[in-house]
Amino acid sequence: MHQRKLSSSSVFNGAAFMSSKLKIIEDFKRDTHPDKVNLAGREYVGEQGHTTWLPLVRKIKQQIATDPTLTPEYPPILGIPEFTRRATELALGKDSPAIIESRVFGIQTVGCTGAVRLGAELLRSWYRSNSSWSGPILLPNTCDDSLTGTFKAAGIDDVQHYRYCNADSNGLCVENMVQDLENAPEHCVVVLFVSGHNPTGAELSQEDWKRVAEVMVRCQLFPFFLMTGQGLSSGSLEQDAWPLHHCVSLGLELLCAQSFSHNFGIYGERVGHLLCVLKQNVLAVQSQAEKLVQTLWSCPPIEGARVVATILSNPAHLVEWQESVKAMAERCMLIREHLRERLRLLGVPGCWDHIIKPGGFYCCFGLSVQQVEFLVQKKHIYLLPNGCFNISAINSRNLDYVAESIHQALSAGL
Repeated sequence: MHQRKLSSSSVFNGAAFMSSKLKIIEDFKRDTHPDKVNLAGREYVGEQGHTTWLPLVRKIKQQIATDPTLTPEYPPILGIPEFTRRATELALGKDSPAIIESRVFGIQTVGCTGAVRLGAELLRSWYRSNSSWSGPILLPNTCDDSLTGTFKAAGIDDVQHYRYCNADSNGLCVENMVQDLENAPEHCVVVLFVSGHNPTGAELSQEDWKRVAEVMVRCQLFPFFLMTGQGLSSGSLEQDAWPLHHCVSLGLELLCAQSFSHNFGIYGERVGHLLCVLKQNVLAVQSQAEKLVQTLWSCPPIEGARVVATILSNPAHLVEWQESVKAMAERCMLIREHLRERLRLLGVPGCWDHIIKPGGFYCCFGLSVQQVEFLVQKKHIYLLPNGCFNISAINSRNLDYVAESIHQALSAGL
């Protein structure tokens, strides 16, 4: 099979915007302008302009804090069993063939980054018949550069990129993505975002996912999913996880790094989970994962995982939480629609239909470096250097200002 050399760098400069994140935060804090807006944050920001606890999460945390039956002891190395079971069911569905056939196990991790790191370590030690595997691993051409660093820290130096986003059209380039995957070496690992691509928000449709999955099967590629906010893209937990369900139904082995920071609003708790769906040797790989965890973090933090497990295991709590997730997703969709309408009324040049497509918190305008600098320096609107931003940080008080500022940036001939 003819193999085209895939890109080792991103169309959007991932290293540039990652290295700027801390500086953006500090610059925003020092800015004294009364109309300043921070669109570069990672957290969900409510209508009041700051992060807040979900009422249910706050209640459960209080219950746990006063529960006399809970003792301050170390959790098992692989995490709280009830948490890993519920996290697995949330991602795959209780009726998943992988669960029924006992081909899956889960590991509680220190956030999503911990799940990615553990997954990378597992791939090195277990993937490809227990030989020492070092790549290649394929990332989307637009993603946090920390992903590259995480895989390289695990000893996987061959990190390449497939074409995912098109900087010119601010949208997906599915044909290019499929072509790159078809030309990739057999058995390479492909990182795929579900429930909101970070940082662009660009998402594949179900038909697109079917094409991608078919290529994964035909070319013997291994999917490594990142699901950082299940439910926050479409408002439906099941719909956001559909790509995983589909790949499992095709018999694919896979890894999935899950984060519960966004959809539970527990950013400081570092609640992550690594899901492993295999065809065989499940117990051997699980044993290898246990040895790796002992060298990485010994055992995971416990309080946030208790909150998640408590909510997911109680039917009434689960319904209330699902409604909260749906409300956050719907608010983000409403902001997208209002922003597009403001841009249309202002006569902003270009087509802005892409910003109303579901994509979780994230959205991308594809602004030039000069336009981004104009927004930051002249309008005090802070966003990532590639023009990507957190849509939830826009609210009824700053919507008009943000839209007018974008209009000025695009109309200034920068």
